[in-house]
Amino acid sequence: QVQLVESGGGFVQAGDSVRLSCAASGRIFDNSLPAWFRQAPGKEREFVAVEGWRDSSPLYADSVKGRFTISRDDAKNTVYLQMNSLNAEDTALYYCTTTPSSKFGSTAARDFGAWGQGTQVTVSS
Repeated sequence: QVQLVESGGGFVQAGDSVRLSCAASGRIFDNSLPAWFRQAPGKEREFVAVEGWRDSSPLYADSVKGRFTISRDDAKNTVYLQMNSLNAEDTALYYCTTTPSSKFGSTAARDFGAWGQGTQVTVSS
């Protein structure tokens, strides 16, 4: 069974940058699109970003567009989420996940699977 392990979270100041990593135990990213979700206390899990498919660019939530970037290193079997200009509203538990290419364009959590355990990002204002 493929496992996804997130890391890189922590306590940061508003305006800081953080890079999250997601390491897969298998070659799951070869056959599916990596993505990131987040969940703030008392709120539902929400879509953050998903890698692009074929000629399509990555998709980002409006709240992070222009500040966050999803990328991957196939040699390391790892996906990243570079987060810049962080603010208090970015405080959440960040999850790595995947979706089949046939579901590209969906931002609904039900269309994503193989969730990691999450890494906490706390932004102090």
